[in-house]
Amino acid sequence: MKFTLPELPYATNALEPFIDEVTMKTHHGKHHQAYVDKLNEALAKHPDIPEQSIEALLLNLNKLPEDIKTDVRNNGGGHFNHSLFWKIMTPANTFVPPSKELMEVFKQDFGSFEKFKEQFADAAKRQFGSGWAWLIIDKDGKLKVTSTPNQDTPLLEGVPLLGLDVWEHAYYLNYLNRRPDYIEAFFSIINWKVVESLIGE
Repeated sequence: MKFTLPELPYATNALEPFIDEVTMKTHHGKHHQAYVDKLNEALAKHPDIPEQSIEALLLNLNKLPEDIKTDVRNNGGGHFNHSLFWKIMTPANTFVPPSKELMEVFKQDFGSFEKFKEQFADAAKRQFGSGWAWLIIDKDGKLKVTSTPNQDTPLLEGVPLLGLDVWEHAYYLNYLNRRPDYIEAFFSIINWKVVESLIGE
């Protein structure tokens, strides 16, 4: 079982000016690659572990050997989180707002899209240190905003639809300590078509 770094669905400079090219090259090609490499190194210690998806691995950490459990949690989580992160962004010139159907779901579960955005931004701002803000479908089939520390995933809570990386390496070159500006910029490059497609999976 060996995992690989997914290719970006756009050029490394395609998200500018919201996310700069140097950050994208470092974030994808260095940070994400390191998670993949360390995940594979951990799994190589136990070649008898059955072939399975990254989601299955992370949902069944308690079944893994103790000596690799933490490495798989941290690096497997980093691989899963970033693989989704790249997919749910799009260049600003191809940005399309949420569909009427999705807006109706936001209204139903949050009161309005703006209230969802406020909750999501607040979760991203309040995440102490490194971590992620998420939009998920919870076990009751409702949209919910949550957050996780480090590279933990929200898979045990529900299906992740949208995740924002608030580790400093994701934004510091462009935004320095202005995390709120980075969070606001993120809403200009969300690929809502991909987000909506994940609802039905």
